[in-house]
Amino acid sequence: MHTFAYEKGSSISMVISKGSTAEILTDEEVTQLLQQACEGLAVDGKRVLVIIPDGTRTCPLPLMFRQLHVHLGQRARQLDYLVALGTHQPMPAEELSRLLETRVAEDGSVEEYPDVRVFNHHWSDPQALQTIGVIGRAEAAELTGGLLVDEIPVTLNRLIFAYDQLIICGPVFPHEVAGFSGGAKYLFPGIAGAEIINFTHWLGALVTSMHTIGVKETPVRRVIQRAAEFVSLPLFCIAMVLKGQDLHGLYCGSQDEAWSQAADLSSQLNIVHTGKAMHSVLAMPSSMYDDLWTAAKAMYKTEPVIADGGEVIIYAPHLSEISYTHGQLIDEIGYHVRDYFTKQWERFKDVPGGVLAHSTHVKGAGTYDATSGIENPRIQVTLATAIPEERCRKVNLGYGDYRTIEPRAWQDREDEGYLFVPHAGEVLYRL
Repeated sequence: MHTFAYEKGSSISMVISKGSTAEILTDEEVTQLLQQACEGLAVDGKRVLVIIPDGTRTCPLPLMFRQLHVHLGQRARQLDYLVALGTHQPMPAEELSRLLETRVAEDGSVEEYPDVRVFNHHWSDPQALQTIGVIGRAEAAELTGGLLVDEIPVTLNRLIFAYDQLIICGPVFPHEVAGFSGGAKYLFPGIAGAEIINFTHWLGALVTSMHTIGVKETPVRRVIQRAAEFVSLPLFCIAMVLKGQDLHGLYCGSQDEAWSQAADLSSQLNIVHTGKAMHSVLAMPSSMYDDLWTAAKAMYKTEPVIADGGEVIIYAPHLSEISYTHGQLIDEIGYHVRDYFTKQWERFKDVPGGVLAHSTHVKGAGTYDATSGIENPRIQVTLATAIPEERCRKVNLGYGDYRTIEPRAWQDREDEGYLFVPHAGEVLYRL
């Protein structure tokens, strides 16, 4: 266990941590770390809100939920939870119950802990949001290296202002938009409004996933960190690093420093280097992803090792929907390389940046000639899912019949240029 102080402004914060590429943290070690971290929080008689991931992130959230109740439940006047959905669908009571391994009622109350409530974030409801600041055009240009110069209203879920202390509790993995997930990303886009969600996602698309994913310092991370400075409430972070289901690191402290240390360990545990480029990848996203919007991480995390002209097959028989939130818009615009949109900006300027970003991330790198109208993606993206062939073609993706694919035939064939990736979505593959 490591504890050290660092200065930020005039205050000194402590980071309590333990992390290792080789060792797995035990429940006892987690208990000890959280006890020490919580002892330093001034929450007696105060209201505490914990911001947590939804069901599309792997982490021992039930353990954290129980331990936070042990260490904070008797001290705080109120201890509640807000699910950082971004633009994902709200989680019904049965899904929240599975997420936390406790019974959550329809009104968000928790049977085992009667004083605890669990809330969903609602990104598209203006009544649920509050503007906490504005990033001006000049500062936006500076933060983004001139890529975007729009004014950014910084909006967050207004629920946070009913509390005295915020705690971010979630894992850190390589991420296609921010570089690494976690930390202040649980605020933006986690509990944010549409403006900053669309701004940051389109910014990430302009940089491209290939030049962002698994990179610690990115333009998007700069914007996120700047936006977090508008949060006036005390903000604490519990950042986790996993390899598969195993917890290897736990970092408790300020959101920027705890996240930073967690990202360093994640870069060692969640990035796999291959010795050669692959011409074919069979990526099997986890069943925790219930639409392509989330399952497309199987593409993002393998794109860097696919050779020019190669193919990634997203093999997910359980998927039958492109996006429960944004499917209609995606049906309208399809999946395209970045320059398809930037070179026809008048046509697409009114489409939300988050939707455009998802489109380009899934299609991958490539070029578009505006004169000829010819689009040349670097690789082929094929869906072997329950999404019908007609719809796959309509949105400009390839179609494969999952019933004709035998995943076992792809195993141990890297020397031949075939890569098999089970549970795809959280581990990044690089040359």
